[in-house]
Amino acid sequence: MKKIKTVGVVGAGTMGSALAQKLAQEGFNVILADREMRFVDKGLNGIKETLNQGVERRLFTPEQVSYFMSNIKGTATLNDLSVCDLIIEAIFEDFNAKQDLFKSLSDIIPAETIIATNTSSFSVSELAKAVTKPERFIGMHYFYHAAKNRLVEIIPGEKTTDETYKAMKVFSVQSGKDAITTKDSYGFAVNRFFVPWLNEAVRLLEDDVAKPDVIDNVCMKLFGIGMGPFALMNATGVPIAYHAQKTLEVFGDFYKVAGLLKEQAESGKNWEIEEPAEHQEVNADAEDVIRKRMLGAVFFVCSQILDEKVCSATDLNRGARIGLRWRKGPVDLMQRSGEDEVTKLVKMVVEKYNAEMPSSINKNKWEIEYVQLEKAGSRAIISMARPEDMNALNEIVMKQLTEKFDDAESDDSIDTIFITGLGKAFVAGADIKFFIRNIKQNDIPKIEAFTKFGQNVYKRIDESKKKVVAVINGLALGGGLELALCADVILSVPKAVMAFPETGIGIYPGLGGTQRTQKRIGKGLTKYLIYTGKMINAKAAEQIGLVDAVIDLDEMFEILEGNKEVPVKKEERVLDSKWSAIKKFFESNTVTQIMNDDVSAGQMPEEEAAKLCKTIKRKAPLALKVAEKLIDEAKGPESELDHLAEIFSTSDALLGLSSIGKRVEFLGK
Repeated sequence: MKKIKTVGVVGAGTMGSALAQKLAQEGFNVILADREMRFVDKGLNGIKETLNQGVERRLFTPEQVSYFMSNIKGTATLNDLSVCDLIIEAIFEDFNAKQDLFKSLSDIIPAETIIATNTSSFSVSELAKAVTKPERFIGMHYFYHAAKNRLVEIIPGEKTTDETYKAMKVFSVQSGKDAITTKDSYGFAVNRFFVPWLNEAVRLLEDDVAKPDVIDNVCMKLFGIGMGPFALMNATGVPIAYHAQKTLEVFGDFYKVAGLLKEQAESGKNWEIEEPAEHQEVNADAEDVIRKRMLGAVFFVCSQILDEKVCSATDLNRGARIGLRWRKGPVDLMQRSGEDEVTKLVKMVVEKYNAEMPSSINKNKWEIEYVQLEKAGSRAIISMARPEDMNALNEIVMKQLTEKFDDAESDDSIDTIFITGLGKAFVAGADIKFFIRNIKQNDIPKIEAFTKFGQNVYKRIDESKKKVVAVINGLALGGGLELALCADVILSVPKAVMAFPETGIGIYPGLGGTQRTQKRIGKGLTKYLIYTGKMINAKAAEQIGLVDAVIDLDEMFEILEGNKEVPVKKEERVLDSKWSAIKKFFESNTVTQIMNDDVSAGQMPEEEAAKLCKTIKRKAPLALKVAEKLIDEAKGPESELDHLAEIFSTSDALLGLSSIGKRVEFLGK
């Protein structure tokens, strides 16, 4: 598979410069090109300004900004792009201009260089006709703001090869993006439903149902978003919404541009929004009409998307959750509404616009795959695939995990099972909302049942006769780290971080964390991780033996593809003086001694010991006591089930779980 190290971005405007910034941050060599150096310089200055703002907000250090900027070069000469492994076109939406660019590039770059278009409007296959060797041409549709928004739609054209497609999937991961795959159809997946959603909001205004601020208010609550459709159009440009809707008119009368949207775009003015939408009182009748029509528009288009197999239900939902930051994706909303309600709302659209009733209004078509299984030769790759929620564990995810693992384990052709994650996280622990909801409903047995089921899943993984390899690709917290600990071999990418944060939120690790951890690193370091909740990076995890090897992203893909052997599991590490002192400190001091400041520092400097004690004293005392008991007794993972009712019934548990990210004072009850 082609390795991408140098990327050309053509177009130094808002999208191109943001994309160049993101790629530079991820370590790629970037060449930012435009017609004239004044455009390039403007783009580079914008990047620098954005990064410096990041320094002010303490997101980056000045040294990091210098490194990022050193990864970007500017040019007004297309010939300079001949060294690129990949070129991404990000110029204005003009079909002829794009085709002219691709013709010019085809004469300059090597035959193996991949060319991608960031078009949001045009057919990838049609654009590919201007490219020599269209097999290496593909759509990569990024979303505003490309330096921050993690979504990218990958759109293979008719002649795009599997090799090109796979290379861009790998590139998406390496460039910090969450990719969904769509068919080459106008609007692809996200704009196909999002732009008509904007258009329908304008129709509501046209029909005098409500003013923009009221429509925004209802939509913000309904879809779980921070800005309504009119505020969004003002932010991104009303003409952009108009032109995007115009390209969708090929799909029928429902997609016709609202007359008022055309007028507003041509006027060059923003929508008038009278007051902040969140403070607006809403008439109940108007709210009902807005709800029905806005949901109906989304359900109609998304059902068409599923009918036409533009993308999967999983990718459709993910596109809204990640790309548009909807708290509730369209498939989530259809699942919650149910078949009867969805049918009723879609029928309103169908009858009004004389359209065909979609056939995908069926709950079986709305299933979302949160855990994916891929088989290749003797390898099975299980991917935790809920990146919009950091791959957090809930009942559905755990059920799908056991189904996928059982499938892989029962397949005689498979000898190695890999477990990894999609997005920024491996698994960021359990879904906290599940715990809070059941504590408030006084349904602790449901928490116990979920944990027991999870324990059984993890036990099957732990005791599998197949070789299980965990590849920690990002954040691994709580139940995520416990999942990795079930593997025979644990690998980690350099950027990964790991922690057991449970005692800081009033509970303790309940999926084997108090037991399997000590088998790898001993009781002392297990206590350190669980008592303090401190994040450790991949390098530190390797030093103490929590992971077996740190591998870069290239190595990760080579291993997953079977082109490189899994590193041999190392024997017990020899700890350096720092980790040795930490280990002995926790072997020598009890929780009671720590809470009472009655500790023996041992080999550790007194100041460091005092800092550790201060950190631990901020944790939930009852959770610490239970964790200590479980670690000391070492009776196996099932022993963690014995104290669930006790700990989840405490006021500390509800306080901690309800205050994630905030400092709280635990009461010890």
